[in-house]
Amino acid sequence: MKKGFTLIELLIVIALLGALAVGLLATIDPFEQLKKGRDTSIRNTVAEMYNANLRYFSTKGQFPWGTGSTFTAKAVNTMGVDVTELINVGELKNKFIELAGTGNLAKVLVTSTAVEHLAVCYKAESKSFQEDPVTIFGSDGVTSATTCKSQTSGTSGADCYYCVQ
Repeated sequence: MKKGFTLIELLIVIALLGALAVGLLATIDPFEQLKKGRDTSIRNTVAEMYNANLRYFSTKGQFPWGTGSTFTAKAVNTMGVDVTELINVGELKNKFIELAGTGNLAKVLVTSTAVEHLAVCYKAESKSFQEDPVTIFGSDGVTSATTCKSQTSGTSGADCYYCVQ
């Protein structure tokens, strides 16, 4: 008699390993991990943009767009002159636009509703960032919503924005 595994035994082991692999993939959820990575990158861009504008304001007494201009939810990728001004005075890196990426900059929204008010926001993609307790604002960075995913069980509620202000 020869020693070894039968075909049935091998098929059972392969089926069990396949089931474990599917369970592991469902637990890890690679697409959610990619979304978390993008959210982290955009959150860093939001903080960098906010801090650069505050430093500019503290030295110049106004934001790059001036004192009389107010606007709500303007995408950073449409603020070419203002971003260039922040780069020229050294508040942002020379390659800020290239490093952040135009796709990410389109997701970052800036609001200036008063001479000294600034909010920089983005809409989170990943579930964990959507359910973050500070993700409670409208795209304007001013309005606080009460039905955000961060204020409910996470399965219901609106997608709200994470804002630095």
